[in-house]
Amino acid sequence: MKVWAKALLLLASVSGVALAQSQTQLSELKLPAFELKGQLIQGSLLLGKTAPGSTVFFNNIELPLSVDGRFVFGVGRDAPLKHQLKVQINDQQLVKELVFSPREYDVQYVTGVAQKYVTPPKEVTERISKDNQRVRKVRETVSGLVYIFATPIMPANGRISGVYGSQRVFNGEPRNPHYGLDIAAPTGAKVIAPFSGKVLLAEDLYFSGLTLIVDHGFGISSTFMHLSKFDVAVGDTVQQGQKIAEVGASGRVTGPHLDWRINWQQERLDPALLPGLIIP
Repeated sequence: MKVWAKALLLLASVSGVALAQSQTQLSELKLPAFELKGQLIQGSLLLGKTAPGSTVFFNNIELPLSVDGRFVFGVGRDAPLKHQLKVQINDQQLVKELVFSPREYDVQYVTGVAQKYVTPPKEVTERISKDNQRVRKVRETVSGLVYIFATPIMPANGRISGVYGSQRVFNGEPRNPHYGLDIAAPTGAKVIAPFSGKVLLAEDLYFSGLTLIVDHGFGISSTFMHLSKFDVAVGDTVQQGQKIAEVGASGRVTGPHLDWRINWQQERLDPALLPGLIIP
């Protein structure tokens, strides 16, 4: 009996060691993981964080990754509701299906718009085309600036007079949806940088009037439209909260306001959904 008892004790001891080794091996085998900050809803921007050195794909598009493992992406106004995020590190991979919620958008009727902005004359067609090409080109910028990972602030004080996604009808004629956040304010009211960044464009464009585009990094930019004055120039680095322009009524407007837009390269996102933004 003593011999069998010793054998059982030895077997239990060996089994315990094997189990402990197995658990240690499992704990050392860490699958890639990530955190997301933002709302899973059409028009949203999401901030992510994973292990440094990982490779991240959103719908099979590789995303830039900061040295500390941060990344960003977004979905547009009418984007599909199902997307895929994939994180790889070494020979390990995690695939996560992301399901976004749909949105319903209002129809906004705007009257009193100068007819030349509703149905532009043929002589300005070439200018409008060049404006669009110029804006599209600067929005292709994907820099290593990390300002987009800061907590944003509102770029102006005032009543919200227009929201993202609403269908616009100008003087009774349907036009493209609105892709910005409108803030009603008097001409000359200050516009400040919601994030730090670098100025990519400061020009007078046909529809948007005096227009400023600021790069915040990783393909994210802010556009400020219908301004009356620039306080910065292309190439300038601006700090969050710094005065960069003044509210105006230039371009296709019916009154002074700031039209603030957020882009992930060519994808138009909703500024109101920026993680951490507080709208009074």
